[in-house]
Amino acid sequence: MSVKIKIMERQGKDLYQRLYLIEVFKGMVVTLGHFITNLLDNSKLLVRHYPEVQPEIPVRWRGRHRLTVHEDGTMKCVACFMCQTNCPAKCISIEAGERIDGRTEKMPVKFEIDLLECIYCGYCVEACPMEAIRMDTGIYSVTGSERKPFILGMGEMLATKGAFTEEEYKKGGA
Repeated sequence: MSVKIKIMERQGKDLYQRLYLIEVFKGMVVTLGHFITNLLDNSKLLVRHYPEVQPEIPVRWRGRHRLTVHEDGTMKCVACFMCQTNCPAKCISIEAGERIDGRTEKMPVKFEIDLLECIYCGYCVEACPMEAIRMDTGIYSVTGSERKPFILGMGEMLATKGAFTEEEYKKGGA
């Protein structure tokens, strides 16, 4: 039994073909052409007016986290640790304590999210049986020069309001 072998001729034998200098030069010409075009007429750039004109954020967009409250102002979180357990980045830390308002058995004493470790996957929102945590704040620009502001505490998340009404959130998020 004989095996048929097809011998392919190798391309790029001479130095001119092996260095790819012509193709590199062509690529640099294209890049320079785009640079000059955008420099002379920047009206077609998409991020030109960013700080002054904020982008429109859809309801399903996952932004910074917030904790929700009942109508009477009590926190919905029952410290079940579902969001902390379900988080793939392990950026949520919760400490449970006894609840003082009589709604359920326990509530979080400490609830922190490290935004620098968070991957904004939304698994914490999906895992919460009480719909206590949401990512519908509309805050998309999270910047800073120190680590401390990126660790959100329970007070900051309770103070942050949602960017959408309850009807918009239910319609767009479901």
